[in-house]
Amino acid sequence: MGNKAERIKKTKVPTNNLPEELAKRLPPGQVLTERFPILHEGDVPSYEMNQWNLRIFGAVSENITLTYDDILKMPQSTVTCDIHCVTRWSRFDNTFTGVKFVDFLKEIGVTPKSEFVMIHADHNYTANVKLSDLNRDDVLLAHSFEGKPLTDKHGWPLRLVVPHLYFWKSVKWLRGFEFVNKNHPGFWEQNGFHLNADPFLEERFSGEELPIPEDEWERKDYD
Repeated sequence: MGNKAERIKKTKVPTNNLPEELAKRLPPGQVLTERFPILHEGDVPSYEMNQWNLRIFGAVSENITLTYDDILKMPQSTVTCDIHCVTRWSRFDNTFTGVKFVDFLKEIGVTPKSEFVMIHADHNYTANVKLSDLNRDDVLLAHSFEGKPLTDKHGWPLRLVVPHLYFWKSVKWLRGFEFVNKNHPGFWEQNGFHLNADPFLEERFSGEELPIPEDEWERKDYD
C-alpha cells in the first residue's frame, strides 16, 4: 500500500479556470474530470449472490442480517450528486440509484443507540462516519450508476454514496453498518487521513496544513 497520505501531500495543487457557477461547486484543491477513476486497495471481490449479506449490528435495538433481495425490495431512489476524491479529482452530476440511508433505517426498523457508525466492506476494509452524515437525503446504498448496475470495480453489488464527504467514505463492496460509541478511525483514517473528510474544508489529512496532489488519480484506471 505504501503511505498514500504522504504521496498525496507531495504532489502539486491543481489550478482551475472554470465559470463561476461551476467553480463554486468545486472544493479547494480539486480538479474537474469527466472520467470516473478506479481507486481501491486489494483485489476486486467476486460473489455468489445467494451467499451475500449485509449486517446491521453493534449499538442498535436489534442486530439484523439482510439479503440482496431484501435491499432491492426497499423503496428505490435516484440521486444526482457531485463527488470529490481525496486524490484531487472531482466529477459533477453523477446519478446513482439505490436505497436512501434514511429510508433504509425505516425499512429495517432498527433504532440506533450511538452517534457513530463504522462502515464495513470486504477485505476487512472500514471507514468511520458520523450518523448525522448518513442521515441526509442524498446518502444512498447504491447498486446502479447512470442507469446501469455498478461495475465490479466501482463497488457492485452495493456501495455507499456519501457525496458531501471525500469519496473514500463512500465505501465500495459494502457489507455492514456497525453502530459504535466512539468515532474510531477506519482503514484510511488509521493511515493518515482525516476522521471527518469534508472536501470544502479540505479535511484530507489528520491535522496538518495541506500541500496536496494533482496527478495521483491520473495514473489510475477509469471508466
